Amino acid sequence: MKTSVNWLKTYTYTFLLALASMSTQAQDPMFTQFYANPLYLNPALTGVERCPRVIANYRNQWPKTVFGGVNYVTYAVSYDQHVDAFNGGLGIQVVNDQSGNQVFNNYYASGLYSYNLPVNRKLSVRLGMQATYIQKSIDWSKLTFGDMIDERYGFIYQTNETPGKDNVKMADFSAGALAFTKMFYGGISVHHLTQPEENFLSSDVTTLPRKYTAHAGFVIPLNKRFPKEGSISPNFLYSQQGGTFASPNANKAFLGIYATKGPIVGGLWFRTNNSAINGLKQESFVALFGLHTDYMRFGYSYDLTISKLTNNTGGSHEISVALLFDCKPKRVKFRYINCPKF
Repeated sequence: MKTSVNWLKTYTYTFLLALASMSTQAQDPMFTQFYANPLYLNPALTGVERCPRVIANYRNQWPKTVFGGVNYVTYAVSYDQHVDAFNGGLGIQVVNDQSGNQVFNNYYASGLYSYNLPVNRKLSVRLGMQATYIQKSIDWSKLTFGDMIDERYGFIYQTNETPGKDNVKMADFSAGALAFTKMFYGGISVHHLTQPEENFLSSDVTTLPRKYTAHAGFVIPLNKRFPKEGSISPNFLYSQQGGTFASPNANKAFLGIYATKGPIVGGLWFRTNNSAINGLKQESFVALFGLHTDYMRFGYSYDLTISKLTNNTGGSHEISVALLFDCKPKRVKFRYINCPKF
C-alpha cells in the first residue's frame, strides 16, 4: 500500500507541475545568452552589425527534473542586416517554445525594423519596432486530471473534463530603444504592447502581459592601444512581465561580467527569477564559454541552480551559433555598437 501511495504522490506532483507549466505559458521564455539572441532581446538591436548575420539559439531548461517530461526547450533562428536605403536594420525571427513533453507549444514569427539616429560624434540612438504572429497550442490528450486516478491502479479512468481550444492565434507588437557610445551601451524594450488575448477556455479571459526589459553594460579594453586584443565587460539586465513594478508577477535579473582574450570569450553571471505564478524562487550561477572569429561565433552556457530545485532540475543548457557574412564597404558612415555578442 505504501508503494501505491508513493506512486500516486509522484503522479500527483507531475500533474501539479504540468499545471504550473500551463500557467507560465503567459510568461515569455528567457535566454541566458541574451546578447547572442539580440532580436529577441530588443528590436532596436536589429542590424547593429551592418553586414548580414544568421543566428541560431537552443535552450534546454530543467532536463533532469524528477517529475519527468516537463522541462522547457526553446529554439530561435534569426536573420538581420543594416540597409542604408532605410537608414536602419531589417530582420526576421522564428521562435518555438516547448514545455511539458510538448504538451504546450508556442510559435512566434516576427518582422523587425530599427532606425539609426546619430546624436553627436560620440552618441548614437536606435529605435526598433517588431510585428509578430503568435500561435499557442495545447495537446489535451497528454494532460491528466484528478478524476482519472484510481488509488490502487493509477490512471485508468476517462476524464469528465471538457477540453478547450487546441490553439489560439494572435497578432502582437513590440518596441525598443538603444543608446550607445564607443564603450557604453544601454537599452529598453517593451514586448506585447497590445496585450493580446490568449484564451484556451471559453470561460476564461486572459491576456499576454507586457514584458519590460532594461539592459546596460560597458566595455573596458585590457590594452587601450590595441582594444581588440581583449576586454572585460560588466553587464546588467532586468526583465519584468505582469503585475506592477511594486508587485510584479514575474521578474528576472542578471548581473555578471564577460571577458575576452583573442578569439576566446568567458563569462560568469548570477541570475535570479522570481515568479508569483508557481511560487518558485529560482537562483542560479551561470558559466559561459565562447569562441568568435570574423565569420562565426559559438557559445555554450550552463545555469547551475542554487535554489531548492538544485537536486531536481539538472540546471539549464544553452547553445548559440552565429554566421557572419561579408558585405561590400559603403560610403555611408556607420557606427558599430561595441557590446558582447554572447
